[in-house]
Amino acid sequence: MDLIIHILLNAVLLFIVGRMVDGIEVRDGKAAIFGAIVLGLANASVKKLLLVLTLPITLITFGLFVLVINALMLMLAAAFVDGFEIEDFSAAMWGSIAFSVINFLAGMFFGM
Repeated sequence: MDLIIHILLNAVLLFIVGRMVDGIEVRDGKAAIFGAIVLGLANASVKKLLLVLTLPITLITFGLFVLVINALMLMLAAAFVDGFEIEDFSAAMWGSIAFSVINFLAGMFFGM
């Protein structure tokens, strides 16, 4: 049950980010839900591999390179989901920052 709530919350947050950031479009609720699912799968698998492979550059940049990896995960999710589109890397970068901040605030508010 917690997984479904987490996916729905991320879908809402993804929809909000699509409205906030120019260059990111989340067409409807279906795209937001599938985007949240694909983003969760990408974060659970590909992101972990990228974090290990880019550990030296992440250490040199004091962790800021993780923002680049988050933007890449957003772009990867957008590549697989119809109705979820990202124009360029800059939009993905701003979207990943907005998504992270809103996700943090929602986690504090809902106690997740």
